[in-house]
Amino acid sequence: MDTLELKIDLSPKKPWSDILIAELSELGFDSFVDTKQGILAYGSADLDVDELLSQTSIVLDDSVNYSTTQTIIPHQNWNAVWEAEFHPVHVEEYATILAPFHSDDQAKGMKVRIQPQMSFGTGHHQTTWMMTKALFELDTMPMHVLDMGTGTGVLAIVAENLGAERVLAIDIEDWSAENALLNSNANNCKTIEVKCGDIELVKDEFFGLIIANINKNILKGHLSSYAAHLEPGGVLLLSGFFITDVDEMVSCAEENGLMLIKRFEKDEWAAIQLLKKIKK
Repeated sequence: MDTLELKIDLSPKKPWSDILIAELSELGFDSFVDTKQGILAYGSADLDVDELLSQTSIVLDDSVNYSTTQTIIPHQNWNAVWEAEFHPVHVEEYATILAPFHSDDQAKGMKVRIQPQMSFGTGHHQTTWMMTKALFELDTMPMHVLDMGTGTGVLAIVAENLGAERVLAIDIEDWSAENALLNSNANNCKTIEVKCGDIELVKDEFFGLIIANINKNILKGHLSSYAAHLEPGGVLLLSGFFITDVDEMVSCAEENGLMLIKRFEKDEWAAIQLLKKIKK
C-alpha cells in the first residue's frame, strides 16, 4: 500500500501546527512529523487532500498562510527510507528499541528489535514511547494481556518480556498482523498470538491488562468493549490522543466503570492508565 506524505508549511507555525495535527488525525492521517516550517502528515495514498483540508481551521482563518506539497511514497521504498533514518530509541533506562541492523552496544535496558515495514510502532512516536514506559511502571505484569492495534507488535513483545504468560495482539490491517508476527518471532517470543481483525475477535476472553494505542475516536468507540473484557481490578492503558483530549477520555472511561490512575505526557501527546473498579 502506498503512503501519502503531505508537507504543510505554515506562517505562523504556532499554534496552527498543533491545531492541524489534531484535526488531520481525525480525518484519516495517522502519523505526523514536526518540521521547522510546519508539519509532515502521513496517511493512505487515496486520501483526498483538498477535500480534507477544506474541513480544517487553516482554510477558514485569514491570519494563517499555508502551502502544501504532496508526495506518494511507494510501498517498496519504505524500508530503504526507514533504514536510513531509524536510530535506536531509548525509553529512559527501561528499554531500547532497535532495528535488526543496530548493534547491541547501542542498547541499554531491555532490547527489542523491530522491523516496522508499513506498520506503526517503532518507539519514535511519542505515544509508543509513553506506552512502553507505562508497561515498565506497572506494579505487576498481568498474566493475560490484550494489545489492540498492535502495529509492529512492539508493546506485545515488551509485555511478554516483562512476564505476561499470554498476549493476544490484534490489528485491523493484514500487513500489520504479518509484521507483528515477524517481529514476535525475531524476538523469540513464545506467548504472543497475532490475529488480523477488530475487537470482535476477542469474544468471551478476559484480560488483566489491555493496551490500545490507536486514535481518540476508535478508543472511544471501543471503551465499552475494553471494559467488558477487562478483569475486575484490571488495567487499561490508552494512547493515541492529545493532552487536550485527556479530560474527554477520562470522562468516557468513568462512564464505563474505569477510573484514572496515572497519566503520561510527551510533547503534545498523552497516555492514561485506567483501573476497572471492583464491584462490592
